Amino acid sequence: METVWLSGFAFLAGLVDAVVGGGGLIQLPALLLFLPPDRAGDLAAILGTNKAASIWGTGMAVAQYAPRVRFRWHAVLPAAIIAFIFSWLGATAASHIDRAILEPVILLLLVGVAVYTFLRPSLGQVHTPLLTTHHERALGIGVGVVLGFYDGFFGPGMGSFLIFVFIGLFGFDFLNASASAKVVNFSTNLAAVLLFASTGRIWYRYAVPMAICQMLGSIVGTRLAVRKGNAFVRGLFLIVASLLIARFGWELTARWLNGG
Repeated sequence: METVWLSGFAFLAGLVDAVVGGGGLIQLPALLLFLPPDRAGDLAAILGTNKAASIWGTGMAVAQYAPRVRFRWHAVLPAAIIAFIFSWLGATAASHIDRAILEPVILLLLVGVAVYTFLRPSLGQVHTPLLTTHHERALGIGVGVVLGFYDGFFGPGMGSFLIFVFIGLFGFDFLNASASAKVVNFSTNLAAVLLFASTGRIWYRYAVPMAICQMLGSIVGTRLAVRKGNAFVRGLFLIVASLLIARFGWELTARWLNGG
């Protein structure tokens, strides 16, 4: 029965993630909630199973956006390639650094992103790339280094940060930023899946049906994004950013109350 529940939440996660990222807000808690008690304690395998399902949804989103959105590959591909490398390095470093140190910083960044987007209704409504090809390529490499490492090391909010960067720094609209973010996110997910698979930390019994539902949800999500346009993507972006802020705020408050 748990597979049915997990597949349903994977569909929803794929839909949301295809539009604005943040599918992990839905899928990861579902894994923690519905897995049998004897498996719920293996956090590494839970993360591996989550990534193994998510990558199929992300890949399907890229395939769906490709014929509908004009990618600026000279910016997106360098970011994706470098992000793959630094995601692997980030995942390797995760066991040596206390992630809790980052949480207040990430919370402040997310609040800043959400407030800035909310106060500027015109942000991301028009696709007007700001940089030359050379500068886009260089900035794409920088984005791959910073956010690739972040996704491998920590992860939550990666899709939101990518979309905001493509809008704020590159001048993309929400739809093009979301599509570009999926390419980079696919690359970082691939690094994580290879790492988890090499250590046997994926439960394929759950990952396979969840992957199928992720792809179906991704198809629905990308078509909604293309059909409804930038206003729809912007609204969902603010909702997901707000949920991420609530999550981090809750975790930090609980830790503070417990004296952690």
